[in-house]
Amino acid sequence: MPGRVIGQVRCEVFVAANRACEKAQECVTSSICTLTIRVLKSSFVISQMPHPNTLEVKQSALLIIDMQEAFRASIADFNQTAARTVLAVKGSALLRVPVLVTEQYPKGLGHTAAEIKAVLPEDTEIIEKSTFSSCGSQTFQGQLERTQVKQVLVAGLETHICVNQTVHDLLANGFQVHLLTDCITSRKRDDKKVALEKMQLSGAIPSSLELALFELMRDSKHEQFKAIQGLIK
Repeated sequence: MPGRVIGQVRCEVFVAANRACEKAQECVTSSICTLTIRVLKSSFVISQMPHPNTLEVKQSALLIIDMQEAFRASIADFNQTAARTVLAVKGSALLRVPVLVTEQYPKGLGHTAAEIKAVLPEDTEIIEKSTFSSCGSQTFQGQLERTQVKQVLVAGLETHICVNQTVHDLLANGFQVHLLTDCITSRKRDDKKVALEKMQLSGAIPSSLELALFELMRDSKHEQFKAIQGLIK
């Protein structure tokens, strides 16, 4: 009898211990599952931080390079490029993006196209230069520095000369360059094509007028959304 009692007690103790272990395991498993779910949920939270290659309105300026009258007759799509540049200026004004304008040897090449000049902000100081790169002008350097921006949207001509050299100098000085490819042109398509490829290989970011304007707004609730939408229709 004592042996049976002891055996029964041992059995009950074993069963109780086993149940306790199972319960503890269930608790641990439940805790692990809960923790895993929490981790998974947190890992799927989309960051509100913008990608570094997207435009920030307070960090951006528009640069129009040498869109001058002398090129109107020699560049087939000059009028279309000028028209899109007008929209870029209007959009920049609505979004309060600074606008810088350069002219290459205006005595020989004339001044900025009339339709563009007509929509420039009143306080725009057009920069005359002799160097192909806008960065070769101290006046340009001063204006750009005063804007305190880090991103430069580039429009103008010619793609393979003044635009190309300006873009490379801007990149070398730490600026992020966004190429408004539908607001940039050259006399020859091949020159434009190879210059765009070279600038992109060097770090410039391809963009377009509409792409840039919507990137700068971010939200359809933006106060200028309807006005911008009206520009590009």
